Amino acid sequence: MKTRAVRMYGQDDLRLEVFDLPEIKEDEILVKVVCDSVCMSTYKALKQGANHKRVPDDVHEKPVIVGHEMAGEIVKVGAKYEGEFKPGQKFSLQPALNYKGSPYAPGYSYQYFGGNATYNVIPQEVMELGCLLVYEGDSYFGASLGEPMSCIIGGFHANYHTVPGAYQHIMGTKKGGNLVVMGGAGPMGLGAVDYALAIEDRPAMIVVTDINDERLSRASQFITKERAKAAGVELHYVNTAAYEDPIAELMRLTDGYGYDDVFVYAPVEQLVLQGDKILAKDGCMNFFAGPTDHGFSAAINLYNVHYSNTHIMGSTGGNTDDLKEALEMSAKGLINPSVMLTHIGGMDAAIDAIKDLPKIPGGKKLIYNFIEMPLTAIDDFEQLGKTDERFKHLHELVVKHSGLWNTEAENYLLENFSV
Repeated sequence: MKTRAVRMYGQDDLRLEVFDLPEIKEDEILVKVVCDSVCMSTYKALKQGANHKRVPDDVHEKPVIVGHEMAGEIVKVGAKYEGEFKPGQKFSLQPALNYKGSPYAPGYSYQYFGGNATYNVIPQEVMELGCLLVYEGDSYFGASLGEPMSCIIGGFHANYHTVPGAYQHIMGTKKGGNLVVMGGAGPMGLGAVDYALAIEDRPAMIVVTDINDERLSRASQFITKERAKAAGVELHYVNTAAYEDPIAELMRLTDGYGYDDVFVYAPVEQLVLQGDKILAKDGCMNFFAGPTDHGFSAAINLYNVHYSNTHIMGSTGGNTDDLKEALEMSAKGLINPSVMLTHIGGMDAAIDAIKDLPKIPGGKKLIYNFIEMPLTAIDDFEQLGKTDERFKHLHELVVKHSGLWNTEAENYLLENFSV
C-alpha cells in the first residue's frame, strides 16, 4: 500500500513524499491516520536532526515520518492482535514508548510510523506496551489532542503536598486550594483550566496569567467565569504586565494566602521568579514548560523551601494512564480539547506549519492528512467565507459551538476538502 507522508531526512530537511509501505507482519497493525496535531517537540527534532536523542543517526538514508499526536482508524490487524483490535475502530496512542530502554518513538524514529502520513504501520512494541488505545468518541481531533491533554493531566497528577509531622506525599493538586497557571492563556494553559474545572478534586480558585490582552480575552471567551462559577470555582484572568507590582496583585486575589499549586507554562525566568514568590506554605510549583536552553535557571527562595516547605518539581509528559483518562473524559464530553485549537490545515500545509511553528500565533495547529487546505486560523473562516461557501459553512458550524472546532465542522471538512 502507498502512503503520502512528511518525512525528515535530517536537520531542517522535511519532504512530502509518496512511497510504499511494507506488508504488515502478524504482530503489526495497519492504520489510516486522519489527523495529527503539530507539537513543538517536532519542531525541536527538526532543528536538531540526527543530534536529537530520538532521531536515528542514519536518518539521512532512512528518513522518518514526523508527527506523534495522531488519530485515525484501524485498517488491518495482524493475526496476533485480531481478538484485541478490529478494523474500523478509532485509535489514539501513547508515543512515549520507552521500549526496553530505547529512546525511539513515533514521529522521530520510524520509517513507517508517524502522524503526518495517510497510512502507516504500527509496530509490535506499541501493542506490547499497551500504547495503542481505542477511542470511543465521535471525533478524530478529540483523539489526536489526547496526547497533549495527557501531558497536562500528568502535570496535575505529578504535583504533590505533604502531611505535617509525617514523611508522606499526597499526590495531585490540592482540593479546594488556589491554583495559578503562569503564562496560561495559550493552548496548553487553556487545556489545564478546562481539566481543572472537570476534576472532582478541583481547586476553589484558578488564576490564569499572561502579558497579552488579546490572548487573555480569547481565553476568557472560551472558558468563562460563569462556567467556572457553576463548577464552584472562582476564575481570574490577569495581565501581569498591567501591574507595577504583579506579585502584590496575585497575592491580593488570595487575601495574602498565596497559591497551593503553581504551574509555569512558559520557560521564562520572570515567570519562575513570580511563581516562587506567590507559593503558599506547602505550595508546589511545577515547571511544566520545556526550555531549549540547557543552562536555563532561575533563583528560588530557599528560606521558604526550608521554613514554609515550598517545593519545586517539573513534569514533561503524561503516561499511558494519563492518556486513557484524557480520552475517556473527552469521549464523555467532560473536557473539550478543542479549546487548544486555533488553526486547521491539510497535508500540503504540514511542512510549513512545522518549520514556522514558533512564529505562528495562537494555539494548537491540526493537520488533516486527507485534505488539501492552507493552514488557516479558525478566526479567519468568516472572512474566507465571503468568497468560498465551504468556509462560510465551517464558520457557521464553529459559531454554533461557541467559536470552537467541533465534530460537525470536522465531518464537513473531511467531506468537502478531501483531495
